[in-house]
Amino acid sequence: MNAAERERNVYEEFDVVRDILYFRVGAHHLVSFHGRNYNIKRRMSADQIRKLTADAHFFKVSSDCYVNLGKVDAIRDGIVVFRVPGADGKQIVISRRKRNQLQTLLQNRNQGTAS
Repeated sequence: MNAAERERNVYEEFDVVRDILYFRVGAHHLVSFHGRNYNIKRRMSADQIRKLTADAHFFKVSSDCYVNLGKVDAIRDGIVVFRVPGADGKQIVISRRKRNQLQTLLQNRNQGTAS
């Protein structure tokens, strides 16, 4: 890790794709971002939320929750497991239908990196 990354204040300035494990969209345009060891809530415009939820880096696991595909390691016993050290307490329960869709995406991702 370089000095700039160490000094960056993740609460003030975070990169959604790089830093966030998952996010939840709440009432009144409030979005709760969940990182390895922090949660950050931000109000966003409807357009910002629309762009965020349409981002291909994220997969919708429930009506209000989107996981970062780049941070997902596996799905075990109906729970999304993240590949980030120290994120053991962060768990997302996923339905069987969404689990099958996510497993297919993860398999395709893994096959793409194996080539």
